[in-house]
Amino acid sequence: MESSTSPRRHGGTELYSCLSVLVIKLNPQSKLYEKQLTGTIIGAAIEVHRYLGPGLLESAYEECLCKELELRGLNFERQKPLALEYKGIKLDCGYRLDLLVERKVIVEIKSVKALAPVEEAQTLTYMRLSGTKIGLLINFNVPVLKDGIRRLVL
Repeated sequence: MESSTSPRRHGGTELYSCLSVLVIKLNPQSKLYEKQLTGTIIGAAIEVHRYLGPGLLESAYEECLCKELELRGLNFERQKPLALEYKGIKLDCGYRLDLLVERKVIVEIKSVKALAPVEEAQTLTYMRLSGTKIGLLINFNVPVLKDGIRRLVL
């Protein structure tokens, strides 16, 4: 018999993650909400990395991460266009956010040998241009995913 405190697993996804989504949606303005939201996104990324491992293309990780976010009940926009405003004129330069989760967190997905400073700068610039305060830069091409995650805050 299973303990009532242990998480129940269903198809590789922990059911209690759905409860945490309900909790974090209660007050979307709080710092706790932001911390729990990024924690839920990171948990989804870890699940993808556990299943797939390193060495695939970014597009594969993006597809699977979107499925995990969907399973956790999070709203997200994929490949969201980002306009550049220059001297009051909006320019379409072809910039796209990999993911915008709950209209709060930009997630940039990489699959590279090592994250370069320019990738962090790019994510920070996307955050500034979009008015988003939190970003996650996730490099899936690492043996242990926690070594490939950077949480950025403006």
